Amino acid sequence: MTRLLHSCTALTLSLAFVTSAIAQEPLKELGPGEGEVSIVAWAGYIERGETDKAYDWVTEFEKKTSCKVTVKTAATSDEMVALMNEGGFDLVTASGDASLRLVAGKRVQPINTDLIPSWKTVDERLQSAPWHTVNGVHYGTPYLWGPNVLMYNTDAFKGEAPKSWKVVFEEMTLPDGKSNKGRVQAYDGPIHIADAAQYLMAHKPELGIKDPYELNEDQYKAALDLLRVQRTLVGRYWHDAMIQIDDFKNEGVVASGSWPFQVNLMKAEKQPIASTFPEEGVTGWSDTTMLHAESQHPNCAYMWMEHSLSAKVQGDAAAWFGAVPSVPAACKGNALLTDEGCSTNGFDNFDKIAFWRTPVSKCESQGECVPYHRWVSDYIGVIGGR
Repeated sequence: MTRLLHSCTALTLSLAFVTSAIAQEPLKELGPGEGEVSIVAWAGYIERGETDKAYDWVTEFEKKTSCKVTVKTAATSDEMVALMNEGGFDLVTASGDASLRLVAGKRVQPINTDLIPSWKTVDERLQSAPWHTVNGVHYGTPYLWGPNVLMYNTDAFKGEAPKSWKVVFEEMTLPDGKSNKGRVQAYDGPIHIADAAQYLMAHKPELGIKDPYELNEDQYKAALDLLRVQRTLVGRYWHDAMIQIDDFKNEGVVASGSWPFQVNLMKAEKQPIASTFPEEGVTGWSDTTMLHAESQHPNCAYMWMEHSLSAKVQGDAAAWFGAVPSVPAACKGNALLTDEGCSTNGFDNFDKIAFWRTPVSKCESQGECVPYHRWVSDYIGVIGGR
């Protein structure tokens, strides 16, 4: 945790200089593959059929390019930043709360979209998204996006979806007649402060919160106070998707913010699990495949970025994770995703999701906001009971 805090703080301090940074020159042309490519990725993002043979978008790539793929799974955005800061990787599937920190810290390099033929197929809503584009310069290729849903145990809620995030933020009796205390979870990452802020936007409008990632001191204090209340309810904070699944199956957890990935895996096992978009709305993630500034295998990395944008890979990956592909063409004709999959996973809800991004001190909605390094240190305190 100390290593993560150091890495996050150091990179966040440089965010103010992102807009004035001089981008290094992107690769001009592709050469032969170097034989390997290493990727830091979220769980479930890079599959080679080991969990389910139907989901494999690595084997074909390796055969076609002779680039051997190795994957380091990261559980949080802060871990991704720390790993990229240490080096030794070629690519990272970074969410919006990490991507600009990587740009600011000069841990990733601009990409040459001319070397990625499938770039033109990317959803126009994502091509110049602010979490990977700085001064018109692209720092990666969009991969997948989706919501942070409220996952719940249908037995505990008697088959009726909870309407509000209140079930994880405030003590209450659930439909099964038992308290939620000790039976809910929260995400083990500072960006969870935004979930509290979004909840307060709906329930305490007098705070004047306009953006859950842009909080002044009073708004920020209110969010921390709410999280301290939540701390008395949380049985365990989660960051490992598979451990969260085990907690829902075996440890009595009945409600938590989660990803569609966990929901889908448990539903496939016939567990009493469902998910919902509560009335306050949801935060979410839009992930970008970014190239390390000191990549030792840039040609294989570019080959992977092109491969990752193929309609087949996009559809398969979106089906596996319960996400939305960044290439709209993937929404039709994919047997795993089905023609309804994009709609089910939220394709039309793009504008309703508050996508993760790194909080900075100079913000648009108000003059001065609490920067991310404060979120990091204070959230550690909340989890520690302070």
